[in-house]
Amino acid sequence: MALSGISGVPVTPYASDGSIDVQKLEWLIKRLAAANVHNLMAAGNTGEFFTLTMDEIRLVHNTTIKAADGNALVSAAVGRSLTDAKALARDAIAAGADAIMGHHPMDPFAGPAYQAAYFLELAEFCTIPVIAYVRSDGFSVDDFRKLALHPNIAGIKFASPNLMLLAEVIRATHDAPAIWVCGLAEGWAPAFYAMGARGFTSGLVNVFPERSHAIHTALESGDYAAARGLIDGIAQFEALRTKYNNGANVTVVKEALGMLGTDVGPVRVPGVVELNVAEREILREVVDRVRSDANGA
Repeated sequence: MALSGISGVPVTPYASDGSIDVQKLEWLIKRLAAANVHNLMAAGNTGEFFTLTMDEIRLVHNTTIKAADGNALVSAAVGRSLTDAKALARDAIAAGADAIMGHHPMDPFAGPAYQAAYFLELAEFCTIPVIAYVRSDGFSVDDFRKLALHPNIAGIKFASPNLMLLAEVIRATHDAPAIWVCGLAEGWAPAFYAMGARGFTSGLVNVFPERSHAIHTALESGDYAAARGLIDGIAQFEALRTKYNNGANVTVVKEALGMLGTDVGPVRVPGVVELNVAEREILREVVDRVRSDANGA
């Protein structure tokens, strides 16, 4: 049920010395939990998973679990080598995580069927539900079916724009317990819902959780026109995030938080460290407009 809602991916705040700002992370998690975000994906991509050390990932997991305090489900993101993923999962489970989200294995020489096997082995290892985060359309329908049928894979976070493949794998897995989740945020959610997926991941939720909730409510009620109207207001926000081959994805979220008065530090290299002047002006217009809409409501 949580996966059919909003899976918010919190940013990772940094102090002036570049270390994780635990107090600010606690504040952010408590804010998201108070905003009734259904599922918090700790150390997801918007949390800069691949720039964090293993110990930093554990710190993010533990801080998120403690700060959420049962008011939101916490899915601890794990990844890199399968050995690393299992070690992170073991510690997150011991810390009280509700689920494990396996990042897509990014080895450049990986075979698609063996990337699917990575998720299956992680699901066998874990004693709590697993979410498979698939960022490729290279998996076969049979690969996807194996994932969806595994009794410990609660959902597949589908993060490819290949909607025909999504439709095909949903048709092929009607008998499977796993649900299909839009892994491409609010902008893609209406198309995913039309294909049969439920819920969506969100970086916007760090900034404007009420807008994410309004979009989710519209989609759950089948009001696609209302969902599109709400998405129109944040379309430039999401478009900015896709710049530089998605290198500005986290940058936009962090700078928007800064515009609202919360400095969470810059993005770590190799992400885009900061927006240019023109991009920042566009972001400022979006932030001011959405904030004005919220105040008017």
